[in-house]
Amino acid sequence: MTTDQNTGTTLGELLTPVLTRCATAETCTDPSSVMTLLADSADSAGGFTSYRSSFAAGAAGAPAHFHTKAWELFFVISGSLQVLVGEEVSVLGAGDFLAVPPHTPHAFAAAPGEEADVLFVFTPGMGRFDYLRLLGRVMRGEADPAEIAASSEQYDNHYVDSPVWRAALERSA
Repeated sequence: MTTDQNTGTTLGELLTPVLTRCATAETCTDPSSVMTLLADSADSAGGFTSYRSSFAAGAAGAPAHFHTKAWELFFVISGSLQVLVGEEVSVLGAGDFLAVPPHTPHAFAAAPGEEADVLFVFTPGMGRFDYLRLLGRVMRGEADPAEIAASSEQYDNHYVDSPVWRAALERSA
């Protein structure tokens, strides 16, 4: 096989575009959000994973956690998203973009009294759609929360305690 000198891609193993139509995308729901699954890592040869979440006003997102392998990218389509990055809490508005590197504690929720529509991308990608499905089942009371803790290595989602995030949520309540 021949290798393209500009991209390093082996000819004959070229990547293919990924297209997910909104009308046919799988959705996962829990009591306060709808997640539209766009592309898992298998769709992008491990390059990325992407989904869109629409949060109800003030809805909880994710508690403080970090990833060891992936960057997590946030793009706020509409509304406001409250985020923790490290020890700092801020609010992202429509059009704002945030990229959180591996090993950085972060958390998110719809800002108090606000809805949020957010595009999430993980790069490199890893199979996370089963994790999102599990979260929905736990939130609906259909699965044991211990399954989330048991899956931390599999899905590279490691929860941490954040007094800063807890305080921000308490102020929002």
